[in-house]
Amino acid sequence: GTPWMTFGSYWMGIKLVKMDESLTQIAGSPQEWHTIASRYRYWKLDDRDAGDTENSDVEAPFIFRKNGYYYLFVSWDRCCSGEESTYKVVVGRSGDITGPYLDRAGQKMVHGGGTLVIKGNEHYAGIGHNAAYTFGGTDYLVAHGYALSEEGRSRLLILEIEWDEDGWPHVFLNEK
Repeated sequence: GTPWMTFGSYWMGIKLVKMDESLTQIAGSPQEWHTIASRYRYWKLDDRDAGDTENSDVEAPFIFRKNGYYYLFVSWDRCCSGEESTYKVVVGRSGDITGPYLDRAGQKMVHGGGTLVIKGNEHYAGIGHNAAYTFGGTDYLVAHGYALSEEGRSRLLILEIEWDEDGWPHVFLNEK
Protein backbone atom coordinates (compact mmCIF):
# COMPACT_ATOMS: atom_id res chain seq x y z
CA GLY A 1 0.00 0.00 0.00
CA THR A 2 2.99 2.34 0.16
CA PRO A 3 3.66 4.13 -3.14
CA TRP A 4 7.22 3.92 -4.47
CA MET A 5 8.78 5.13 -7.70
CA THR A 6 11.75 3.54 -9.38
CA PHE A 7 13.57 5.25 -12.20
CA GLY A 8 16.97 5.83 -13.65
CA SER A 9 19.26 5.03 -16.42
CA TYR A 10 22.84 4.90 -17.59
CA TRP A 11 24.40 7.69 -15.57
CA MET A 12 23.97 6.93 -11.87
CA GLY A 13 22.06 3.66 -11.80
CA ILE A 14 18.50 2.78 -10.88
CA LYS A 15 16.96 4.72 -7.99
CA LEU A 16 13.99 4.09 -5.69
CA VAL A 17 12.10 6.72 -3.67
CA LYS A 18 9.00 6.64 -1.50
CA MET A 19 6.17 8.88 -2.73
CA ASP A 20 3.70 10.82 -0.59
CA GLU A 21 -0.02 10.01 -0.68
CA SER A 22 -0.67 12.54 -3.47
CA LEU A 23 1.80 10.65 -5.71
CA THR A 24 3.14 14.05 -6.82
CA GLN A 25 5.99 14.48 -4.33
CA ILE A 26 8.73 12.44 -2.71
CA ALA A 27 7.80 11.49 0.86
CA GLY A 28 9.76 12.20 3.98
CA SER A 29 12.00 14.75 5.48
CA PRO A 30 14.74 14.01 4.92
CA GLN A 31 13.99 12.20 1.68
CA GLU A 32 15.42 8.70 1.33
CA TRP A 33 16.87 7.77 -2.05
CA HIS A 34 18.01 4.19 -2.63
CA THR A 35 20.31 3.01 -5.42
CA ILE A 36 19.04 -0.48 -6.24
CA ALA A 37 20.92 -1.38 -9.46
CA SER A 38 23.90 -0.07 -11.39
CA ARG A 39 26.64 -1.13 -13.76
CA TYR A 40 30.16 0.08 -14.34
CA ARG A 41 30.37 3.31 -16.33
CA TYR A 42 33.69 4.39 -17.78
CA TRP A 43 34.59 7.61 -15.99
CA LYS A 44 35.87 9.36 -19.14
CA LEU A 45 32.50 9.17 -20.92
CA ASP A 46 31.00 12.60 -21.43
CA ASP A 47 27.87 13.14 -19.29
CA ARG A 48 25.95 13.88 -22.50
CA ASP A 49 26.73 10.34 -23.72
CA ALA A 50 24.26 7.70 -22.49
CA GLY A 51 27.04 5.13 -22.76
CA ASP A 52 25.80 2.76 -25.43
CA THR A 53 28.61 0.31 -24.73
CA GLU A 54 28.28 -3.32 -23.75
CA ASN A 55 28.38 -4.02 -20.02
CA SER A 56 27.53 -0.48 -18.90
CA ASP A 57 23.94 0.25 -19.86
CA VAL A 58 21.09 -0.26 -17.38
CA GLU A 59 17.62 1.25 -17.57
CA ALA A 60 13.87 0.66 -17.57
CA PRO A 61 13.30 -0.69 -14.03
CA PHE A 62 10.12 -2.48 -13.07
CA ILE A 63 9.41 -4.01 -9.64
CA PHE A 64 7.01 -6.98 -9.44
CA ARG A 65 5.92 -8.55 -6.15
CA LYS A 66 5.45 -12.33 -6.01
CA ASN A 67 5.61 -14.99 -3.29
CA GLY A 68 7.14 -12.70 -0.66
CA TYR A 69 9.81 -11.23 -2.95
CA TYR A 70 10.21 -8.00 -4.84
CA TYR A 71 11.62 -8.77 -8.30
CA LEU A 72 13.55 -5.96 -9.96
CA PHE A 73 13.52 -6.34 -13.74
CA VAL A 74 15.86 -4.02 -15.69
CA SER A 75 17.11 -3.76 -19.24
CA TRP A 76 20.80 -4.03 -20.07
CA ASP A 77 22.85 -3.05 -23.09
CA ARG A 78 22.05 -1.23 -26.32
CA CYS A 79 18.52 -0.09 -27.04
CA CYS A 80 16.98 1.67 -29.98
CA SER A 81 19.49 0.61 -32.62
CA GLY A 82 17.23 -1.60 -34.71
CA GLU A 83 19.10 -4.66 -35.96
CA GLU A 84 22.17 -3.58 -33.95
CA SER A 85 20.27 -3.62 -30.63
CA THR A 86 21.64 -5.90 -27.91
CA TYR A 87 18.92 -5.20 -25.34
CA LYS A 88 18.16 -7.91 -22.78
CA VAL A 89 16.18 -8.22 -19.53
CA VAL A 90 17.78 -9.28 -16.25
CA VAL A 91 16.31 -9.67 -12.77
CA GLY A 92 17.24 -9.72 -9.10
CA ARG A 93 15.07 -10.14 -6.04
CA SER A 94 14.81 -8.95 -2.45
CA GLY A 95 12.60 -9.50 0.57
CA ASP A 96 12.58 -5.72 1.09
CA ILE A 97 11.54 -3.20 -1.56
CA THR A 98 14.64 -1.11 -0.84
CA GLY A 99 16.96 -4.05 -1.46
CA PRO A 100 19.53 -5.29 -1.68
CA TYR A 101 18.44 -7.01 -4.90
CA LEU A 102 20.46 -10.16 -5.53
CA ASP A 103 20.73 -12.27 -8.66
CA ARG A 104 20.57 -16.08 -8.69
CA ALA A 105 24.30 -16.27 -7.87
CA GLY A 106 23.91 -13.90 -4.90
CA GLN A 107 25.55 -10.89 -6.57
CA LYS A 108 24.06 -7.51 -5.74
CA MET A 109 22.43 -5.70 -8.65
CA VAL A 110 23.88 -2.47 -7.32
CA HIS A 111 27.29 -3.98 -8.17
CA GLY A 112 26.34 -5.16 -11.66
CA GLY A 113 24.52 -8.38 -10.80
CA GLY A 114 21.52 -9.65 -12.74
CA THR A 115 20.10 -13.00 -13.83
CA LEU A 116 19.15 -13.21 -17.51
CA VAL A 117 15.41 -13.44 -18.19
CA ILE A 118 15.32 -12.96 -21.97
CA LYS A 119 17.52 -11.69 -24.80
CA GLY A 120 17.39 -11.50 -28.57
CA ASN A 121 17.41 -14.55 -30.79
CA GLU A 122 17.23 -15.36 -34.51
CA HIS A 123 13.97 -13.39 -34.78
CA TYR A 124 14.68 -10.34 -32.58
CA ALA A 125 17.92 -8.40 -32.24
CA GLY A 126 17.20 -7.21 -28.71
CA ILE A 127 14.35 -7.40 -26.23
CA GLY A 128 13.83 -4.99 -23.34
CA HIS A 129 12.14 -2.03 -21.68
CA ASN A 130 9.89 -4.40 -19.83
CA ALA A 131 7.03 -4.53 -17.36
CA ALA A 132 5.52 -7.53 -15.56
CA TYR A 133 1.80 -8.02 -14.90
CA THR A 134 -0.60 -10.73 -13.79
CA PHE A 135 -3.76 -11.28 -15.84
CA GLY A 136 -6.17 -14.09 -15.04
CA GLY A 137 -3.66 -15.76 -12.73
CA THR A 138 -0.89 -15.83 -15.36
CA ASP A 139 2.21 -13.62 -15.18
CA TYR A 140 3.37 -11.84 -18.33
CA LEU A 141 6.42 -9.87 -19.39
CA VAL A 142 5.56 -6.98 -21.68
CA ALA A 143 8.52 -5.64 -23.66
CA HIS A 144 9.57 -4.50 -27.08
CA GLY A 145 11.84 -6.32 -29.46
CA TYR A 146 13.57 -5.39 -32.72
CA ALA A 147 12.23 -7.70 -35.43
CA LEU A 148 15.02 -8.91 -37.72
CA SER A 149 12.50 -9.89 -40.41
CA GLU A 150 11.36 -6.24 -40.54
CA GLU A 151 14.76 -4.49 -40.71
CA GLY A 152 14.86 -3.97 -36.95
CA ARG A 153 11.42 -2.43 -36.53
CA SER A 154 10.29 -2.33 -32.89
CA ARG A 155 7.44 -4.70 -32.00
CA LEU A 156 5.38 -5.14 -28.82
CA LEU A 157 5.87 -8.55 -27.19
CA ILE A 158 3.61 -10.03 -24.51
CA LEU A 159 5.22 -13.22 -23.21
CA GLU A 160 4.27 -15.62 -20.43
CA ILE A 161 6.62 -15.75 -17.45
CA GLU A 162 7.46 -19.21 -16.16
CA TRP A 163 8.82 -19.60 -12.62
CA ASP A 164 11.27 -22.34 -11.68
CA GLU A 165 11.20 -24.33 -8.43
CA ASP A 166 13.54 -21.78 -6.79
CA GLY A 167 11.25 -18.87 -7.67
CA TRP A 168 13.22 -17.38 -10.59
CA PRO A 169 11.45 -16.09 -13.69
CA HIS A 170 12.17 -17.31 -17.22
CA VAL A 171 10.66 -16.10 -20.48
CA PHE A 172 10.98 -18.00 -23.73
CA LEU A 173 10.59 -16.59 -27.21
CA ASN A 174 10.10 -19.52 -29.56
CA GLU A 175 8.28 -17.81 -32.39
CA LYS A 176 8.40 -14.78 -34.62
